[in-house]
Amino acid sequence: MSNTQVGIQLIIFGKETGTNLPGVLQAVKDAGYAGIEAGNLEAGHPDRDARALLAQYNLALTGVHSGFGDFENQDRLEANVRFLNKMGAHYLMCSGVAGGDGIEAYQRSAEVFNKAGAFCKEHGVSLCYHNHNWEFTRFPKAGGEVTAIHELCALTDPAVVKLCIDVYWVAVGGEDPAAFIQRYADRAAYFHFKDGLWEPGTPGKATKFTELGNGNVPLKAALDAALAVKPEWIVTEQDSSNGLNPGECAAVSRKYLAGVNGR
Repeated sequence: MSNTQVGIQLIIFGKETGTNLPGVLQAVKDAGYAGIEAGNLEAGHPDRDARALLAQYNLALTGVHSGFGDFENQDRLEANVRFLNKMGAHYLMCSGVAGGDGIEAYQRSAEVFNKAGAFCKEHGVSLCYHNHNWEFTRFPKAGGEVTAIHELCALTDPAVVKLCIDVYWVAVGGEDPAAFIQRYADRAAYFHFKDGLWEPGTPGKATKFTELGNGNVPLKAALDAALAVKPEWIVTEQDSSNGLNPGECAAVSRKYLAGVNGR
């Protein structure tokens, strides 16, 4: 299909990532993944050589996921970029925006992202904003209403602020994932493939996270749209294993994506 590889967000392993990272990496490898997404694995672990550790399991770092504060704070931003450079990875995900109510929080955040995104690009990294359902809330604006995620995209420079498109949260937000990907194809740099159930709304409300193929997200169309932009990584994400073995859940989702890259 392409040179796209499949990774996994380690959130499904919960606290085990902090207490038994080697065991988690072994489970990821056994499930057939090529890489992992996590936080800065060396932050708070000065004696850890994350590059050597991942090499033991023949895994790559797909990217680093962090919160808004790490983009607003230049020191923390630089630390994450240095870590990505060391690991040979290129994607820095951001969840969330500045504090505050209404569309103004997104407008203030756009300024931060444009500045941080320019710094990232200078150092070979793509800043990717990760959507949830709440960014599909509509807010009043002069002349009518605006959807937060579309306002954020309109106010940020597509050359330096890319997207980590989470297809589940797009669907929960009330839009079609494939159409959303196509709308933002020029900045769709990275993908979270997630499945589950939800209550419809504006936006909707998540009710259950599932393995890929066991929920209601129109994954096939979303996958076709994602592969059309030829991403380096498609990353599976399941926020909760619902009491099941995380490694087994990970394997189910990897099997669903078995056709990516002909594997």
